[in-house]
Amino acid sequence: MKVVIIDDDKMIAASLKIIIENGSTAEVIAQGSSGAEAISLYEQHKPDIMLMDIRMEGMTGLEAGEKIMSVHPEARLLFLTTFNDDEYIIKALAMGAKGYIIKQDFESIAPALEAVMRGQSVFGAQVMDRIPELMNGGAKKEFDYSEYGINETEQEIIKKVAEGLSNKEMSQLMYLSEGTIRNYLSDIFLKLDVRDRTQLAIFYFNHVK
Repeated sequence: MKVVIIDDDKMIAASLKIIIENGSTAEVIAQGSSGAEAISLYEQHKPDIMLMDIRMEGMTGLEAGEKIMSVHPEARLLFLTTFNDDEYIIKALAMGAKGYIIKQDFESIAPALEAVMRGQSVFGAQVMDRIPELMNGGAKKEFDYSEYGINETEQEIIKKVAEGLSNKEMSQLMYLSEGTIRNYLSDIFLKLDVRDRTQLAIFYFNHVK
């Protein structure tokens, strides 16, 4: 796993390198200290994951991330910041970032990288707790899933994913096997054009709640 770190505090960047290389299978192949460097280093190295701070002088991490994603939509961007700010969370989610975790939660950094490489999206507990409130902008009309070809069972699964239930928990509640739940989820992801459970939950809170 090849990782590029972008942080305008070089001491923090050096510490992150140590934490990552000692706690995961990752190799830090480059470090930068600005949004402009982030874009340049991504083009140069095409890392598996770019771990990037948000608040930096000049171009922010979010601005750099948007530029990278516009050219490389497959990019895996994991934002790491001290700022648990609503606006940042929404922008990170909207651009398709793979994660947004808080720097103080340093023990989660290496596991988060491993999870992103497995195809998961990773948002720290503090961030996940905020997503329903942020995405639920008041009462909305009842959502019509029919245009997506979503049946009642799939609707129930979507709701339970948004509530944070695992496949095992859904299996027990719905009297379906875990394999059947996985098959339903694969179909749901395809129908709604979402990549994973986090994006599915965001879709739910955007359209249904």
